Amino acid sequence: MAGTPAVPEQTAKPSTSAFVPFDFSQPPLIDGFNPSPKAKDDTFKEKFIRKTKENPFVPIGCLGTAGMLIYGLRAFHQGKTRHSQLLMRGRIFAQGFTVFAIIVGVFTTALKPKQ
Repeated sequence: MAGTPAVPEQTAKPSTSAFVPFDFSQPPLIDGFNPSPKAKDDTFKEKFIRKTKENPFVPIGCLGTAGMLIYGLRAFHQGKTRHSQLLMRGRIFAQGFTVFAIIVGVFTTALKPKQ
């Protein structure tokens, strides 16, 4: 509008003593939380060995499941239906064992005291 006088823009200049709610150059401080330094990245082999030592029943169950599946499919291909059926039932048992081992491993890890 042409009739209104122009008002110079006023910009708020932050004072150096003003409280800043968050400093973007530093991580936030949270009560009760201490960030740990990032652990080194494990290779696949190192991680596999570490996890196997923590819960050895999971790889045993996986190998049992895979072995029964392969042997059962081979028996089915050869026409041994009774043997194949027994191996497929064994595979289901091995899968259940593996799932149970995973659940037990999760609970033991959750209950282990933090270091």
